[in-house]
Amino acid sequence: MSYYLLVPFWNLYFLACKNAICHGFRLICRTYSLEITVTFPELMSFEHEPVEVFGELTKTMAKIKGIFIRPIRFLGIDWAPLIVPLKRRLETLAVVHFVFIWMILPIISTWLPFYILFYTPFWWTMVLYVLWTIYDFDRPRRGSRGWSWYKNHPIWTHFADYFPLRVVKTADLPPDRNYIIGSHPHGVLSIGAFTAMLTSGSGFPDLFPGLKSTILTLNGQFWFPFRRDIGLALGGVESSRKSLQYLLENPGKGRAIAIVLGGASEALEAHPGRHDLTLLSRRGFCRHALQYGADLVPMYNFGENDVYETFPNPRGTRMREIQEWIKNKWGICPPLMIGRGIFNYSYGILPHRRPITSVVGAPIRVNRVENPTEEEIDKLHSKYCKALIDLFETHKSLHDIPKDVHLNIQ
Repeated sequence: MSYYLLVPFWNLYFLACKNAICHGFRLICRTYSLEITVTFPELMSFEHEPVEVFGELTKTMAKIKGIFIRPIRFLGIDWAPLIVPLKRRLETLAVVHFVFIWMILPIISTWLPFYILFYTPFWWTMVLYVLWTIYDFDRPRRGSRGWSWYKNHPIWTHFADYFPLRVVKTADLPPDRNYIIGSHPHGVLSIGAFTAMLTSGSGFPDLFPGLKSTILTLNGQFWFPFRRDIGLALGGVESSRKSLQYLLENPGKGRAIAIVLGGASEALEAHPGRHDLTLLSRRGFCRHALQYGADLVPMYNFGENDVYETFPNPRGTRMREIQEWIKNKWGICPPLMIGRGIFNYSYGILPHRRPITSVVGAPIRVNRVENPTEEEIDKLHSKYCKALIDLFETHKSLHDIPKDVHLNIQ
């Protein structure tokens, strides 16, 4: 006797599965070129045992589930799965927040104030904002005004977990000294230096208690309305001699001041798997370290150059000449890069999920010399370069860098 005659209810259920689910997903698979086959071997005749039927259904649903939990390749693009853990969603949201601040908000802030001023009833807010900016104009070069609630917000922990990003401590940095931390390499967005020095996401404040950390960034970062205030809320300061002098003189000891020494020139060398640094011509930080008796600390961010794919731009090519011209004209020229998107892994402006490890080296003791000679500056610069090379060679195994790969300092 067939199972159909005994239990007509199950027959209707399986028939619905066959028509609504099985055939439906076979159609979807054809349409979107998914390499999934969902079939029933004539189960609907119901000349099979119930265990057989449920076994085939389980296999079928497992294949269907793969559509939701595994990446899908469609039209040459790797799409994110439909079902992603909440933790990963929060991490992606934190990265979207970061990219919005540093890449999208500057564009919006060039026209939004004028729109509010001339086309909305809230024009008076822009008048107040201009007055406030005039009053607060020198703040980026006078120590900033970091807001602890924002610097310590959980969003930065999610941001660090996205890559993941961690800080490795190799020596203590006692808070009775001031430190100039040289961060390398620049990368596309200096994610390692930003996270370590301006937020608590990577655990830097816990590893080095008592230090007041900050980072010197391009002056132009404070030219954009609204974004300027976000940079100040994070404790960022402009990269200038006055700014560095103020930090080293006020309010005393315990300053950890990071400088991405390679600057915009080094950003153009940000290619995955490469370790090219612009450092030989950078000597001003050594002069200031001697003048104020601030110890030098090398920091290398392994993986910084890997979070974006960048277009080749060898020196002497037309593309490199255009990039150099823009850099000389505006002081900044981000490399042409490809990241990932919110819902795909192939194209976009979000960085890829690739690990970054910021290794903080041992401090180089610097005695104060009010008027250092060129010889003293060169000697300290050579000592710093050697310490940086040693730091790289000692810890490059953390990112499986081959033994025959070395720093290229130029």
